[in-house]
Amino acid sequence: MKPTWTRREILSAGLVLPAAGLCAPASESSSPFSRARPESIKLTYRTLGRTGLQMTSLGFGCMTTSDSSVIERAADFGINLFDTARAYHNGNNERMVGAALKKVRPNVMISSKSQGRTKEALLKDLETSLQALGTDYLDIWYLHNLNEPAELTDDLLEAQRIAKQSGKIRFAGVSTHFNMDKMLAHIAKLGQTDVVLTTYNFAMRSVDLGQNANPDAPRTDMTQAIRTARKAGLGIVAMKTMAGGFSRVMRGDRLYGADSEALSKRLGREGVPVAAIKWALQNEAVDAAIVCMTSHEQFDENIHAMAEPYTEKEEKLLTTQLAGISSKYCRMCGHCSGVCEKGVPVPDVLRFLTYAEGYGQFALAREKFLEMPPPVRDIRCSDCSSCSFRCAYGVTVRDRMIQAQDTLA
Repeated sequence: MKPTWTRREILSAGLVLPAAGLCAPASESSSPFSRARPESIKLTYRTLGRTGLQMTSLGFGCMTTSDSSVIERAADFGINLFDTARAYHNGNNERMVGAALKKVRPNVMISSKSQGRTKEALLKDLETSLQALGTDYLDIWYLHNLNEPAELTDDLLEAQRIAKQSGKIRFAGVSTHFNMDKMLAHIAKLGQTDVVLTTYNFAMRSVDLGQNANPDAPRTDMTQAIRTARKAGLGIVAMKTMAGGFSRVMRGDRLYGADSEALSKRLGREGVPVAAIKWALQNEAVDAAIVCMTSHEQFDENIHAMAEPYTEKEEKLLTTQLAGISSKYCRMCGHCSGVCEKGVPVPDVLRFLTYAEGYGQFALAREKFLEMPPPVRDIRCSDCSSCSFRCAYGVTVRDRMIQAQDTLA
């Protein structure tokens, strides 16, 4: 669906978009969907860095969503940021998102991502994404999963410049899952990126790491890294705010059996999802948090994070939650080398495992695992008598890797 404005008008509007109202909250009377907004919940907005975009502080991460009515419900409520990617479910996610938002496209912002590593591959992906989404522009287009400064090449930045000049994207972004503090500093220094999508959650705060911690490992202050990047003008969107999603396991999943009560006690506590979102949003430099939501119940729960303050009770809840997941959850902080002596990308594999364990997305986890080159995915950590990795946060790397390989291979 084409936007209300032409591409030339969008480009001319530049940073004054909010005044022009393209992504202003839609009035309830103009909504094409029927569900009413609860009066007790008020939308909160933040400005996305130097872009000038006014976005709801809670965004909708569409990666794990299979029910388009949840996306429609969020748009009806007034959520105006929706995130997808070319790689999600072989492009099917983009098609679903585009169909769900077709009627409200002028009132929402859509971001997508490409893992292309050449200018040609990126621009080809962009055309495919636009076709799948049924739109002729993206509000934010991310270079996806760049985790080392050297990976952000002039070739990739040139692709984004071309896309901007042609009106096919409004703002250029980078998503980063690993080495986030270093990537934020590097991206801000280059000055050519508008938005960064970065991992950020309560597991990254300063804590007593105990006897299992590596005393020589540096400590990353992601909160300060985000504030510094935001002061430089970058828009900051936080992802993975649930710290692996251990609080939301699909109950009765065939991978874990049907004992939902035991599963809930082991991996989740009531109130953790909302508390985790609030924790990220209490950093004033975070412009929005995108959260994957698969059901109306999850949406109804998460929207409270926008309107309610972070409480002392929730701080205690997250402290307890962190103690329970500390040995399981990889923070992707970059303090390790990222690749073991045999060439296995440990943080990536542990991230795939959280898709299965934390989000109940076994098919997605296996899909990502099988995308690794055969020589890498065929390695078994159980064949090693010891592990070359030592996590600064005390993650039991070898045990978790064996679990991932047994589960996903």
